[in-house]
Order: sequence, then C-alpha cells, then structure tokens
Amino acid sequence: MSETLNADLTLSDDGPFMNDRQKEYFRRKLLTWKSEILREARETLEALANDNSNLADIADRASSETDRAIELRARDRQRKLIAKIDAALERIDDGSYGYCEETGEPISLKRLDARPIATLSLEAQERHERREKVYRDE
Repeated sequence: MSETLNADLTLSDDGPFMNDRQKEYFRRKLLTWKSEILREARETLEALANDNSNLADIADRASSETDRAIELRARDRQRKLIAKIDAALERIDDGSYGYCEETGEPISLKRLDARPIATLSLEAQERHERREKVYRDE
C-alpha cells in the first residue's frame, strides 16, 4: 500500500507500525484537512455576511433562511470535526495515534488513511455500532 499525500511523503506499511514517517504522513493529512475546513468556514462566513439581502417575497425569504440554517448546521458539524482532528493531532504527539481506544491494538493503515480521526479498529467500531443498534431498537 503506497498512496501519495504530496510529492515527498507517501504512506507505506514498511517498518514498524506508526513509525516517524507514518506519523508525519498523518500529521500532514490532518493539517491539510483542517486548513480546508477552516478555509470553507471563512468563505461561508463571508458569504453570509455579504448576503444581507432583504427579500420582499416571503417564499424567497423563507428559502434563503432555510439555506442559511442548513449551511450553519454544516459548519457546526465541521467545527466538531476540527475538534476531532485536533484530538488526533494530540494523539500523534503523545504516541497513542493509530491504536484502538478499546483494544489497544493497531488500527489498520488503510482505515486510518480513509478516516484519519478514527479511534477504534474496524472490529471495535462494528461492535460499537451493533451495541448502539440494539439500544436504539429497544
């Protein structure tokens, strides 16, 4: 497995799990993701600030307010995502990144590459979701 984040850093499963090269790969991936989210948030805020149109038609106004509410909910989800990204960066710094919070076993590099904020191995995540489903169905 060798995927490219940028020209000079690739993810490789060579060497010990979560070696310095892998940590740097995920640190850059997380920081890039965070900066993209922050850029999108700035653009949204600018658009909302510039959209102070006073629509005369009540349907247009309602539609505009609905669009605005949806956008703000999306930004709130992204704010929570940034907190998860920051937590993942802290785990890289303290050496716990890449290990399942439940079992202590390594999380597969493939899973981390797809979801770099993952805190559970795929098996632990599936168990967690099955338990949630059981409680929801009761």
